[in-house]
Parts: sequence; structure tokens; C-alpha cells
Amino acid sequence: MLSNLVSRLSKLRKTFSHTSEASLEVIEDVLIQADVGVKYTSIILQKLAKTKSNVLVVLKDEMIRLLSLAKPELEGEPPFIIMVSGVNGSGKTTTVAKLASLYSQQASVLLVSADTYRDAAHEQLNIWSRRVGVEIVGSQKGQDSAAVVYDAMGKAGSKKIEYVIIDTAGRLHTRTDLMEELKKILRVVKKFKSGGPDHNLLTIDATLGQNSIQQARIFTEGIGLNGLILTKFDGTAKGGAIIPISNELHLPVLYLGIGEGVEDIIEFEPKDFVHALFD
Repeated sequence: MLSNLVSRLSKLRKTFSHTSEASLEVIEDVLIQADVGVKYTSIILQKLAKTKSNVLVVLKDEMIRLLSLAKPELEGEPPFIIMVSGVNGSGKTTTVAKLASLYSQQASVLLVSADTYRDAAHEQLNIWSRRVGVEIVGSQKGQDSAAVVYDAMGKAGSKKIEYVIIDTAGRLHTRTDLMEELKKILRVVKKFKSGGPDHNLLTIDATLGQNSIQQARIFTEGIGLNGLILTKFDGTAKGGAIIPISNELHLPVLYLGIGEGVEDIIEFEPKDFVHALFD
């Protein structure tokens, strides 16, 4: 995984390559350029200013610490429910397909097409389901998305399916009516699993950097997210924003999208990520 990550983070690695000079001024410039932001750059620099050890070693350790938020565990009996939300254009549906491909390597998976707003949304997910080789519960435009999820949960239970991945409609965080729809889906899931989705995830376009924090905060407040997926990570030099995004939202990053292929998703591990930037 590390070699794959190294090859896909070329833009961000180029930014961090300048830290080899190891002066605090250069490191500060690099962190700001990478969109770590003033607050977390200051936190890191304060740590570096006090150290008598190798500055680069301490820099890596501090970045790993900031990225090491506790992840939600998949516990109890299946089906494990993964609900994926996100704004339009964040790569949500493609990410759902990538997750299905990842989980299907070792378990049974059911995709749920709960995007009933976008034209041809089901057709797109259906193509992915055939490509990945997993079952799907389809929908039609205008259908009640919560009813689609209800049918899917029943099917998952009867067929002993281990993972249910729900693709919701893309929506702006300002659309209160569509946010209410997500809450309705959550209520349906809780009828089958009292704690709600095991992973309640938000896709964030990494190329937007810190600009995505406010929209993500509203999703978090509205539907109780417990994890993030940063998409399009291979195409950005602003990947340092992963630090303020996860820390400001108090949410761990679970996966990174690092390409357009169905296999281009990796589980996020802070140590691997940080070492890929420097080594």
C-alpha cells in the first residue's frame, strides 16, 4: 500500500520535499502551501521549536499524532451498514463502488441506490455493481429513498449479506429539505440496527482543501457522521488540509480516493500517509 500511496501523492510530495532543508521557516512555508492552515501550522511549529531532536522526525511524529483520531469499529453481527453522503461532485457514487469492490474481496456486499433525485443515478450505480460483481437494490427517480433503504435492509437480512452500502443523493449542505431526507434514511436504518449505520461517512473533495470544512460541519451536526473519505487526493497539492479537516470536525479519515479506477481507494493509516510524504 505504501508504494501505491507514494506514487499517487506526487503533487503533495513535491510540496513536502522542501522540508529537507529542515529550517522552521521553510517548514512553515511548506505547511501553509499544503493547506495545513495557520492554526495547525502554529501547533506543529511550537512543538518543533521546543525540540532538541531531529526536526524532521519530530515533524513526522506530530503530523501522525494530529491524524490519529479513533476510528469507528465494525462490531456485532452483520449486516454492517455503510451510509455514504456528500455534496454534488465530491465523487460519492464512485467512492461507493470502490468500497463495494474493496469489501467484496472477502465478504458479500449489497449496494443500495438511494439517490432518487439525479437522472440516471441508478443506472450509473448498476453499471458499477455489474463491474464489481455485487448485488444491488435499485430505485427510480422520484421514489422515496427511505423506502428503498427499507427494502434493502430486509433483503440483506433474508440473504445473510454482510455489508450494505447506501449511496445517497448528492446535496448541498444548505438544502435543509434534502438533509431531512438523510435523517429519514437514518431512522429507517435504526429500525434494523439500533445504533444506526456502522460507518456514517461523508465524501470530501480533497482539492477543495479547508474550504470544505463548513459544509462538512453541517452534515456532521445534522446526521451524526463518524468518519470521512477524502476523494481526488491524487490530484491535489492541498492534501495537508486533511489535518484541519479531521481535527476541526473531530472525525477520523477512514479512506483516501487516489484515482478514478475502482481499485483506487486505500484505507487511511496516518503512519503510512506521513511516511509517504517524506520518504
